[in-house]
Amino acid sequence: MNTRQQQLQAFNRLLDIMDDLREKCPWDKKQTLESLRHLTIEETYELGDAILDNDLQEIKKELGDLLLHIVFYAKIGSETNDFDIADVANSICDKLIDRHPHIYSDVVVADEEEVKQNWEKLKLKEGKKSVLEGVPKSLPALVKASRIQDKVKGVGFDWEEPHQVWDKVQEELNELQVEVQAGNQDKIEAEFGDVLFSMINYARFLKVNPEDALERTNKKFIKRFQYLESKATELGKPLADMTLAEMDVFWEEAKNL
Repeated sequence: MNTRQQQLQAFNRLLDIMDDLREKCPWDKKQTLESLRHLTIEETYELGDAILDNDLQEIKKELGDLLLHIVFYAKIGSETNDFDIADVANSICDKLIDRHPHIYSDVVVADEEEVKQNWEKLKLKEGKKSVLEGVPKSLPALVKASRIQDKVKGVGFDWEEPHQVWDKVQEELNELQVEVQAGNQDKIEAEFGDVLFSMINYARFLKVNPEDALERTNKKFIKRFQYLESKATELGKPLADMTLAEMDVFWEEAKNL
């Protein structure tokens, strides 16, 4: 691994390259905070894919892409004299020190859970009116539900035992079934949302990340379905012309691979 001096040299190199690109490259000169936003989101998802695939070389590359974006935003901020990369780094350093009094002060904590609880309490002392203020509005709904539940847990609003959460899941499923039978679409959607929210809550008690779990299932389904497509191609028979029974044979083969 690189020494701290080598790490700093590499970061300084990136800052120098960013200065060059912003001055000399037509595309880089044109970019704004807003134009980079969707690209940053895309890069974050690509990093997430690499992590789920446990592809360490790809993780390294995607981290580099995200680091570039951070440096890019800071460069733009420096051009308007609002902030630069030092301000960004010092801001997170100050926050980390303030939020870890058990490391940088005399506060004593028993475990990870107490650290998380203190974190949320400190945020409120910083002037936030709600523990939920830190949940981005643009988060995907599944991730947002998970973050909401995690944050309210930090101030003690939570179930005590996993079986209580599972009972809630069953209750919500029953309520959904009632609305399905009644045929009220608006209420079906509302109850379906409640089922998903309670399942996400249950995942937390099982120490399962629901976003990761669902994405792993997505990947598994894609792999099996593409195997099915490849077998249909070998037979020279379009999937649309195959019966479900025929498709199921190859689906079971894919599951056993």
